[in-house]
Amino acid sequence: MQIKNLTMTYGKQVIFENINLVIPNDTKVGVVGVNGAGKTTFFKIIMGLLTPDFGKVILKNGTKIDWLPQVIGDEGTDLNTNVFEYLLSGRPIEELNQKLEKLYIELSTASEEKHKTIYNEITKIQNELEYYDIYNAENTLLKIIEGTGITDEILNHKLCELSGGQKSKVAFVRLLYSKPDIILLDEPTNHLDDTSRKYITNYLKNYHGSVYIISHDIKFLDEVTNTTLHLDKMNKTFELYKGNYTNFQKLKQIREENLERQREIQEKEEKKLRDIVLLYSNSSGKRKRMAQDREKKLEKLRKEKVKIVAPPKNVKFNIEVNRESEAIPLEIKNLCFSYNKESTHDLIEDLSFNIYRGEKFLIVGENGVGKSTLLKLIVKELTPDSGDIYLSNKTDIGYYAQELDGLDMEKTIIENFKELNLNEKKLRNVLGRFLFFGDEVFKHIEVLSPGERARVALAKLSISGANFLVLDEPTNHLDPETAKIIADVFKEFSGTMIVVSHNPDFTNHLGIERTIILPEGILSYYNEGIIEYYQKLNERK
Repeated sequence: MQIKNLTMTYGKQVIFENINLVIPNDTKVGVVGVNGAGKTTFFKIIMGLLTPDFGKVILKNGTKIDWLPQVIGDEGTDLNTNVFEYLLSGRPIEELNQKLEKLYIELSTASEEKHKTIYNEITKIQNELEYYDIYNAENTLLKIIEGTGITDEILNHKLCELSGGQKSKVAFVRLLYSKPDIILLDEPTNHLDDTSRKYITNYLKNYHGSVYIISHDIKFLDEVTNTTLHLDKMNKTFELYKGNYTNFQKLKQIREENLERQREIQEKEEKKLRDIVLLYSNSSGKRKRMAQDREKKLEKLRKEKVKIVAPPKNVKFNIEVNRESEAIPLEIKNLCFSYNKESTHDLIEDLSFNIYRGEKFLIVGENGVGKSTLLKLIVKELTPDSGDIYLSNKTDIGYYAQELDGLDMEKTIIENFKELNLNEKKLRNVLGRFLFFGDEVFKHIEVLSPGERARVALAKLSISGANFLVLDEPTNHLDPETAKIIADVFKEFSGTMIVVSHNPDFTNHLGIERTIILPEGILSYYNEGIIEYYQKLNERK
């Protein structure tokens, strides 16, 4: 891959500028940098989903690229597709066979002068089919399915019926099966269980092609990558380092220490030159010329002075409640729901429980048992088949969806807040606390990384005034530092909270009182062991 004069801006904001790099083929690259440095943007340029302002990414003709986005659906997938059909579509074998059949029909009636052109097209398609290993392709897919632990039950579902974790695993299987020359992975371990992780780690390490990985998972980066591409947000540059993430951190630290020493030397030299200029600037003769000479040196030194990058800013916010809810803000009685109305077994069956004002309430269970579905029923995105959901008149809901589908992808960040009727100054203050400054607020949601989208969703939640928060895996897509910060904020939240999460580091911090286990509907007091049990159980699914 050759990157030539690559420049990308959003409005007046420069994301990266005049990038020139050559990255060797068959390289395993960790793509790192702070939020907003342009990692996901870079991936979308490679995929042809975004057009840079200037420059280009040059690939060998015929290079096949595929990617795993953080949010399934970003790549235009129809979520009503059957899972096994979706996996099979990873290799365009059926499409190529149809083209081949049409060409043979065309050949039978074509004039002799057209035969050569048609034969060339036939040869090209046959080479494609050979590349995709037409006769062994389905066996290859079944081996990957087995290696990642996807069950026959999941294969028979539609994508829209899967949990977020199941969707991610299925999309990963399709990606591996698609056999691209370049694989792009955006936070690939968000939903991976131990079995899948080991299989995929080994698969990628031995993959005959290039792999580019955006991830906060240092262990995964260290296991898979042999090169690190650092996107420097402050200087708008890319820099390539040999070695995995840990090696990159060591090299970066050595460089920063050297720069600090260089800066100290420059500051001493600057003070020395400045003192001479001040002392002799009003003199004459030799001393005047000395002052002029030192002033020139001082000006040159200031231009070449080492810049020390300030540590990245962190999200900072709180959530205020507009009014107090009733004593019982939510009551659920005999709730039943199924996506398949012809099924004899409901996904949620005869579920009943209450939530009390000020309570922090956790939903746990295996992947695919209906945790996210229950939240969508509560916020009225879905309608129960039977049973009742009572929300008191004073229950004001703030909903954070796992797949961030509450945001309008075609609108800018600032346009997503229009319904809240805030003046621009107050809105910019809010967005600044979530690290969106200047022209960044005019970025469209569709071009943001999932981590940035998560911050937009949290910003909306922070000013909603809601007294009842409905949170579906709120730490997904967030870097570890931001995840710690939002755990502190939710801990201090004075309203009521119902949350789906299998992140013990997060849930242990919230002060949760009770837990409900799905699908059984068993209520119990919070116990860290329950979370760890289901975390490990889901890691085996």
